[in-house]
Amino acid sequence: MQYALAIDTKRCIGCNTCAVACKIENNLPDTMWWNRVLTVGGDHTDTPQGSFPHLSMSYITLSCQHCKNPACTKVCPVGATYKDSETGIVMQDYKKCIGCRYCMAACPYNGVRNFNWREPEYTFDFSQGSEDVPSLVKGTVSKCILCNHRVKKGLEPACVAACPERARTFGDIDDPNSAISKLLASRSNYQLLDEKGTNPSVRFLS
Repeated sequence: MQYALAIDTKRCIGCNTCAVACKIENNLPDTMWWNRVLTVGGDHTDTPQGSFPHLSMSYITLSCQHCKNPACTKVCPVGATYKDSETGIVMQDYKKCIGCRYCMAACPYNGVRNFNWREPEYTFDFSQGSEDVPSLVKGTVSKCILCNHRVKKGLEPACVAACPERARTFGDIDDPNSAISKLLASRSNYQLLDEKGTNPSVRFLS
């Protein structure tokens, strides 16, 4: 089994709902984001490329790619970064992590992992999100875990459930009868940096 995400770049409107839902569900600190929305267009967020009237702009969301052949798990000296045997999701164990950041160096997708340089700081004086989410620890690496705590309860990741445009489809990419497999078979799609040989499980519908 390999759970995966298919993201429809034609439906995504760059609203950042997925990023905010992820942040709240996982009780992320004020300055930390596991999911980011990037503008494919001009030099700044929400700006197009080209000259009027020939303008173009789209969005791409970036988070851990949950690779089938992840580079990060191969370099972690303590097994803190590993693939969940039931879901195929690339996980992070804060109790094992020693903060060496080898996983960050090995990952070809810049910015999808965060190093907790200091104790987590929050605007609110109470926790948000799921009680099943472990607390972040200073001196460790964290990243998207595709809301594994929700998935094991039969729920979709928070980003998928919250998307107002239904631009995100989640499911088992190894099952040819799953909704995501049928969607990928019917639409042209691509992987980020597929030449790196990591075989990312996040696919972008074009």
